Amino acid sequence: MKAIFVVYNQAYNQEIVELLEHLGQRGYTVWEEIGGRGSVDGEPHLGNHAWPTQNHALLTVVDNALALRVMEALRQLDADNPKLGLRAYVLPVEDAL
Repeated sequence: MKAIFVVYNQAYNQEIVELLEHLGQRGYTVWEEIGGRGSVDGEPHLGNHAWPTQNHALLTVVDNALALRVMEALRQLDADNPKLGLRAYVLPVEDAL
């Protein structure tokens, strides 16, 4: 199993959830109103007067084969909208309850 941690511009929220549902992944956890700044480029998303945009984050645990499909779909979404900001990380899940 793999955990996929996704941090994204709040504008993506519905698209990310729909992407998971389309791929058959029901379970996830979302954190809203997260501030941050990318390490490469793009504007900060801090939720303040100067930088009003914010990020959301999502964590989902999937089987290995689905992790590849989710990452492929996320890469395409990011390529289609490179200025919005989307990062995703795949981590091994050693145990789960």
